[in-house]
Parts: sequence; C-alpha cells; structure tokens
Amino acid sequence: MSDAPLRIGINATALLSPRTGIGQYIYHLGRQLLESDEVEPHFFYANYWRRTLRSEAVPHFSAIKDYIMRFVPQPYVVFRFLMQMRFTAGLRHHPVELYHEPNYFAFKFPGPSVVTVHDASWVRHPETHPSERLAAISRYLQRSLDGASAILTDSEFVKNEIIELFGVPPEKIFPVLLGVSPDFYPRQPKECRDFFAEQELTFGNYVLSVSTLEPRKNISRLIDAYSLLPPELQRHFPLVLVGMRGWLTSGLEARMKPLVERGVVKPLGYVHDVAMPLIYSGAAAFVFPSLYEGFGLPVLEAMACGVPVISSSTSSLPEVVGDAGILVDPLDVEAMSASLHRILEDRVVAAELSGRGIQRAAGFSWERTAAETVGVYRRVLAT
Repeated sequence: MSDAPLRIGINATALLSPRTGIGQYIYHLGRQLLESDEVEPHFFYANYWRRTLRSEAVPHFSAIKDYIMRFVPQPYVVFRFLMQMRFTAGLRHHPVELYHEPNYFAFKFPGPSVVTVHDASWVRHPETHPSERLAAISRYLQRSLDGASAILTDSEFVKNEIIELFGVPPEKIFPVLLGVSPDFYPRQPKECRDFFAEQELTFGNYVLSVSTLEPRKNISRLIDAYSLLPPELQRHFPLVLVGMRGWLTSGLEARMKPLVERGVVKPLGYVHDVAMPLIYSGAAAFVFPSLYEGFGLPVLEAMACGVPVISSSTSSLPEVVGDAGILVDPLDVEAMSASLHRILEDRVVAAELSGRGIQRAAGFSWERTAAETVGVYRRVLAT
C-alpha cells in the first residue's frame, strides 16, 4: 500500500459566506485534514480551486448571492451550471482521487465520491424552507445520493432518516458525529469585559439563543416562552439572540419589536467566531428550541462553555445533549418557559447542568470527526 497522502477534493464554497452550521463543519474538518499526514485536501470555491482553507468570508458575497437569487431567472440552475464548469476545469490542475461534497449536492465527478447529508428537514418541515430551496433539493439531491460511493451523516438520527425517506442501503451510510473547537471553554468575566461593554451586556445576566433567524429554528415560540417569565426576571435576564437573518423573518421581527424597545430582547445579529466563546460563557442559560436538527452545534458549544442548556427533545438533539441538559417539546411553550424559570431561579440546578454539560462536551472533538471521515475515504478507495 502506498504511503502517499490521499488527494481529496472538497467543495468549500460555503466558506465564501459568513460561517453558519455547514460552514463550520467544512472549516473545522478542513483544518484537521490539513494537519493530517494521511490526506492532501484540495478546496473548491465556486469558481476556483486552492490548497488553502479560507478562514474569512468574502466581503459582500452574501449580498451578491442574495441579489442573484432575487433577480436571475432560475438562479440555482444557472449558478450550479457555472460552478460545475469551473469544478470540472479545475480538476486538470488538482487531480484528486476522491471528491467529498460536504453540502448535500455533489457535482459530476469521474471518480468515487462521498456526500454529507446533514438533515432531512425539507421533508419533515417543508413549511420552514423557501420554495426555491425545495426546488433545488428536488432537482439535485436524489442524483447526489444515487451517485455517492458513501454517505456521511452527522448523527444516527439522520442515518435513519435517509434510510426511511430515500431507501438508501444502511451499509452505504456512515454516521460521523461533529466536534467542538478547543476555543469553547468557560471564560472568566475579566476575559469578556471589553466585548460585553461594547454589547451592553452583563456577565451571567442574560439568556442566550444562537441560530439563524428562520422558521425552523422556532424562535417565535422561544419569544412566547420568555414572555411568560415574571417581569423582574426579564429585566434581570434579557434574551440575547445571536445569528444572521434568514428568510421569512418579518413576523418574528414584528413580534420582537416591543420587547426590543423595552430592552428585554437584544438581537445581536451575526457574531464573529472569536467572540462566540465569550458570549456563551456569560449566559445564565442557553435555549435551543429548534424544530429539527441533524446535529445542533450551538448546543455542544454552549455545553463546552459551561452554560446550562435547554434543548428541543426532537430529531438528533437528544444524541448531542444526553443527560447534560433539559429536553423539552419545542411546541410546548409553557414547558419551555418553566424550564427556563427553573434554571434562572435555582442556581444549584444551573450549576449541576453546567458541570454535566462540560463533561458531555469533552467527548466530542473535530479530531475524531476528521479521523472517522478519513476512515470512510479509505474504505471507499479500497473498494
């Protein structure tokens, strides 16, 4: 057997935008592969290939992409066609042995491929996705699954979803749990002082939720649950929302407006990666009410920072949280509110959850994610 590293092509186009869940997956997996002696990764960025991994988004890329999506007819089809041309052309200078598509829709490739499917939320909750996204999934996903040599999922839950919904043979699917960066650990108030002063926050005196603001994340019910708290708790523990605006946010923003004006809800928008461990560490509680997740990285990051966690009891989230947090039905506003009230009022419970969360998060690492992913690469290339 040759000792030469495996030449792996990875679609890293998601790194051109500010990193959300899939971008974080690509970035941290890519970093680990670059440090490995077993793999020589080559990254594709929409219209060019590089051996280097982007750590910063392209300025204004998201705005340009949004403009294209609004004004170009059939934008997914056009964008996809152009990227396929650049992907294929670049292979002449980047002759990879295996292509890993980390974001569902694989390009045409003349060799073996591995595809990561993060969830099947568009089937279970189609109302939480824009019609253009649903059309693209319908057009490209089945072809991607059929052509893949192996499929990676972020959890056992998603593996079972893919088997049930698409009839993929179980032996073709490999669950590889995601990791948490070593940057996420409990920080002291003095480490957070400057950032908190800029954001007008007080360490230990706010409730936090982190997600893109879109229907699937269920932030509207979190707002309802938070609104049931006694007014004095709301004043002492404002609700801080971190995450970019997604789609269909006008109703949510209207619901939030009076609470924002009262100062009890504070939407911060996108927060850079460097500041995320600080904002997690300063929270009195973290709430993740999502209707459906293939993994739920923010839950793991919050636990690693020692924040008491309340999470949805649905989809993959129990696999991540285990017994280290409080699991609630995301449709049960009163149960969500009662759990939050309990954590904010009972510091013994909060401290116990904090310790269990840190211990639970210690079992997840991007190093293990990468090692298991490379194992799948080798398995595919050996067949």
